Amino acid sequence: MISNTNMNQVLLYASIILASLSFFLCVYACVRVGKLLNSVKGLEWDTVATLTGDIGTIKKSIQTLNNRINGLNSPKLNDELLHYAIKQQNGAMHPPTEKLGG
Repeated sequence: MISNTNMNQVLLYASIILASLSFFLCVYACVRVGKLLNSVKGLEWDTVATLTGDIGTIKKSIQTLNNRINGLNSPKLNDELLHYAIKQQNGAMHPPTEKLGG
């Protein structure tokens, strides 16, 4: 069984280790934030916002184009084109040659 003084020593050392670890993690975070602030020091945020909007517009255009291209290769469209070609071969799509109306 652990005595009361041994338990107090374990708790003391555990809290010292935890406090030291927390301190070093805090210093590490501060260093990273400092590096980030130095790297964006001369950045113009209006330009970044404009570029971000332009990139979003371009991504949307590319996505729309890809959807159109994928739609051209769909089996439904191929079946419709085949059906249309068969109708043309059978003469079903020729306009009437006789006069209509008065």
